[in-house]
Amino acid sequence: MAIFSENKEAQQLKVKSKILLCSVCGHDHFYHRKAQLNTRAATLFNIDWANKSAHCYVCADCSHIEWFLEEQ
Repeated sequence: MAIFSENKEAQQLKVKSKILLCSVCGHDHFYHRKAQLNTRAATLFNIDWANKSAHCYVCADCSHIEWFLEEQ
């Protein structure tokens, strides 16, 4: 998993002062990465680079992805 993540080690993180738990398995360590949020219009006009990005936290246990618009 670490080969695809920006952080080499899985870490705990807090959201609204609570430790984030995976919504599938309940694990509390995640890898961080960013993903582009593509839209049809931007793709149609070949300007995908203008789309926003999301912060993704990938569960270190089951690989479920939790998505956020802002970094946590």
